[in-house]
Amino acid sequence: MVKYKIPSITTDIFIFDENLNFILIKRKNDPYKDYWALPGGFVEYGESVETAAVREAKEETSIDVELKDLVNVYSEPDRDPRGHTITIAYTAKGNMNNMKADSDAKEIGVFSQEKLKEIKIAFDHEKIIKECLNRAKSSF
Repeated sequence: MVKYKIPSITTDIFIFDENLNFILIKRKNDPYKDYWALPGGFVEYGESVETAAVREAKEETSIDVELKDLVNVYSEPDRDPRGHTITIAYTAKGNMNNMKADSDAKEIGVFSQEKLKEIKIAFDHEKIIKECLNRAKSSF
């Protein structure tokens, strides 16, 4: 029997409001420590990607979210320095007034598209954010 090396699966969540402002967390740990990133994380064994997205949003932002749209799957083998990681990105809504950095989030902030040029963004999240913004715009 052939043994296959299997990539890890993660989920990223684009939590946004009616003005298309969105939440990013400042990473507490490497890789990309002190860079801004979308809330998200690894899917646990036996867990659906959707359940993982809701769980990770709560763990990192303290917000209960409702997933809105599946945006895309990102699978470039070198997108994560820890190894081949595939992420599934969703847009989501939740009460942003309840946000609080939690788990492996050092800080939490609300950003607009214009602010992206001023901050250091982890992984390939700038690309994901732009695609999420396009999807979120079409939901209004």
